[in-house]
Amino acid sequence: MAMMEEPSSTMTEIDSDHPNIEEYLHTESINAERCEESLRLRDLLNISPSLTEAAGAIVDDSFTRCFKSNPPEPWNWNVYLFPLWCLGVVIRYGILFPARVAVLAVGWMVFFMAFIPVHFLMSDHNNLKQKIERKLVEMMCSVFVASWTGVVKYHGPRPSMRPQQVFVANHTSMIDFIILEQMSAFAVIMQKHPGWVGFLQKNILESVGCIWFNRTEAKDREIVARKIRNHIQDSDNNPLLIFPEGTCVNNHYTVMFKKGAFELGCAVCPVAIKYNKIFVDAFWNSKKQSFTTHLAQLMTSWAVVCDVWYLEPQYLKSGESSIDFAERIRDIISVRAGLKKVPWDGYLKYSRPSPKHTERKQQAFADSILRRLKEK
Repeated sequence: MAMMEEPSSTMTEIDSDHPNIEEYLHTESINAERCEESLRLRDLLNISPSLTEAAGAIVDDSFTRCFKSNPPEPWNWNVYLFPLWCLGVVIRYGILFPARVAVLAVGWMVFFMAFIPVHFLMSDHNNLKQKIERKLVEMMCSVFVASWTGVVKYHGPRPSMRPQQVFVANHTSMIDFIILEQMSAFAVIMQKHPGWVGFLQKNILESVGCIWFNRTEAKDREIVARKIRNHIQDSDNNPLLIFPEGTCVNNHYTVMFKKGAFELGCAVCPVAIKYNKIFVDAFWNSKKQSFTTHLAQLMTSWAVVCDVWYLEPQYLKSGESSIDFAERIRDIISVRAGLKKVPWDGYLKYSRPSPKHTERKQQAFADSILRRLKEK
């Protein structure tokens, strides 16, 4: 394997990396500065586009990389491996994909043939109805995992139905829920989705006690918080699963956890999920592809490989705030799954700072630069 040599840097090269502010200012302002030993603020602000680009590069390096799919390095572009790669494409798209679609179609047929009579005809036997629906949902999730040739290793004790507990996990894709659901039926807190996913949420997943929210509705927060508190009080309800990051992260990092799950005064059970990218990247970039496209990508891969760890329940310590509690749980999950912590709020993925906030930051930065220049 060829090793890359670290380039040596001379003092000239180092100096050339430092920008000369005079290159960005008007000639008249430079002369004025030299004559009057002062620099006008409006001239400094003329370089704000350059400052914005520089700041954008910094943010892109430290924030958006948490939400990027890293394409695998090409390995097939030589005369020996390219024919094997072509054969693999034929097998994956011409044999495996049709077979997996058939498995998924048969699974849905069996599911609906059993679910519809149970859901509509057993309203007088609520407990039995819930148990059957729970098993049917677990079965359908197992069919989904089989359609990807999922290789999932579960570590730790299987989750049990107990009151006063909530499960929290890092979040890479909506398939996190499917992988966890096939082992034990969870009631999940999830964003409302349109299309066929929304249909399944409303008509099927509500049978296991799932709670939906709309990120754009401020009133939903109070309603969801009340539903969560009511849910964890009843031991007959399915275990509650929350993804406190609030968005999908690319399974290399963990972003800040929302504190809502850690203010309930109950046991918090961490769940760590780590995907192996040997065959496919399981990260779902919802801003660039639909969930249907994401599933098709998984179904045309060789396999989806991942590990799931059910970790020891944790409790709020004396004198510990909910934010500190959330960070402690994030530490536990990050260490177990081998993920890197970053100090970002995942909701920044869906919003941008207001123009007024940006202008205030630019003004403060310009003032600090002016003070330093005048001191020299």
